[in-house]
Amino acid sequence: MTNSKDIIVVGGDGFCGWPTALHLSQLGHNVTIVDNMSRRDIDAKMGADSLTPIASIDVRLTAWSEKTGQTITFENIDVARDFDRVVKLMERIKPDTVIHFGEQRAAPYSMRGVGEKRYTVDNNISGTHNLLAASVELGLDPHFVHLGTMGVYGYDDDGIEIPEGYLPVYIPGDDSKIYQREILYPTNPGSVYHMTKSMDQLLFQFYAKNDRLRITDLHQGIVWGTQTDETRLDERLINRFDYDGDYGTVLNRFLMQAVVGHPLTVHGTGGQTRAFIHIQDTVKCIALAVNNPPPQDGKVAILNQMTETHTVRSLAAMVAKTCDAQIANVDNPRNEAAENDLRVSNKTFISLGLKPVTLAEGLMDETFQIAAKYGHRCIYEMIPCVSTWTDNQRPGVVGNTDKAA
Repeated sequence: MTNSKDIIVVGGDGFCGWPTALHLSQLGHNVTIVDNMSRRDIDAKMGADSLTPIASIDVRLTAWSEKTGQTITFENIDVARDFDRVVKLMERIKPDTVIHFGEQRAAPYSMRGVGEKRYTVDNNISGTHNLLAASVELGLDPHFVHLGTMGVYGYDDDGIEIPEGYLPVYIPGDDSKIYQREILYPTNPGSVYHMTKSMDQLLFQFYAKNDRLRITDLHQGIVWGTQTDETRLDERLINRFDYDGDYGTVLNRFLMQAVVGHPLTVHGTGGQTRAFIHIQDTVKCIALAVNNPPPQDGKVAILNQMTETHTVRSLAAMVAKTCDAQIANVDNPRNEAAENDLRVSNKTFISLGLKPVTLAEGLMDETFQIAAKYGHRCIYEMIPCVSTWTDNQRPGVVGNTDKAA
């Protein structure tokens, strides 16, 4: 590769970070993974585990080197709590790009209790700010690529297509004239996790304006699938497959439930419309963002990283028909609208050449096969979502409960 970059992938041991690190390494970039292994620790504390067997980080990196001849280095650093080590690392590497996955990523987990709420805020906000502050302290100019979420927009059906980037607003002045301003699209977070991603936006806006940092904030949809071209090379490289009520993304969770004979747990009416993207497209979008940094114009580049939208009930119906599974509607643990529409612009990635993987293209079959291969590892009691958004709201099954955990 002629345009090799020095890239730090913060959170590079995680569901999105690991396949991204491999993909960028395969493209010829010099990749350093920074992770404090907190996602594995959370599994241990919850009594959960990935459906797929995840090798240690040392085994993973050895396997990658053996299969490809490429080397990925690893630093065990907590970016939220060890600012001095963050500074020393960035001073040594002088990265061209910092990719930031290093945040607690699950909305349900962030609502489990006060401890999880405080951890999510402390970890996510401090980690983001430490990376930005370290760059300014050292006088470096890396391109920051941050994995955000479509959830910052909320799901209240505003009746408009969600744009990318800044929104023009018109404000009446004291002199009766109308003044135009540009603002970030207003956020409407539905959990503590989504709130931290909204707060990230303000940090990015400030550092882009004040210090002219180049920042791309990717508002990503729900990720489905498990494998990418790189993680398929060796079983030691296999990616996470979360299915529990807190971390399992909805389509992966449905496919696993179908394999083990558990009803597909649809929250409420299932009328919630969500944006989706396959994990293979996630890594491609990150690579496209790396190769297309924004100008130093005082603004954050905000791109919507999604490829299609579906309602939860339509996904459940699709899986139920394909896998001959039952559907169980359960009380919705979230404080959200029962039904919503969602229209999202993703024109930037399409214009950059992304050819999206969609559910219609058969990769759902591969995900089902992964779920079937490792279904014996399922811990049934971890399937229901027990994290609720309000103290007086507890989920209960209202549909067929014959096989419910």
